[in-house]
Amino acid sequence: MIGYATIGSNDLERAKGFYDEVLKPLGGQRAFASDRMQGYAGAGGAMLAVCKPYDGKAAVPGNGNMVALSSPSPEVVNEVHALALANGAADEGAPGVRMDGFYGAYFRDLDGNKVCVFKMG
Repeated sequence: MIGYATIGSNDLERAKGFYDEVLKPLGGQRAFASDRMQGYAGAGGAMLAVCKPYDGKAAVPGNGNMVALSSPSPEVVNEVHALALANGAADEGAPGVRMDGFYGAYFRDLDGNKVCVFKMG
């Protein structure tokens, strides 16, 4: 159902470097771009875009907003979480089982956006 999700950044070049590294284990690659946006696509069909807000105001993370990225395995969840932290993200929840059939990890990117990486089943 989701085609793409966007998250804001106040430093697009820095955000691109971060997501270039963090999305590699998920098969995420640069897909489309403009002067204010970089989109990433992976094998699952849905895309993630990092952008400078259209209205020109500061990008701020929303309270209760989160982007969740599907992983092929718990091992890749662990890898993505470790890469995120190594590239400057803040830990929001170490990898682990959250409920029966759900393995996930959480971090805040360089702009404070909350991201989950998970494996269902």
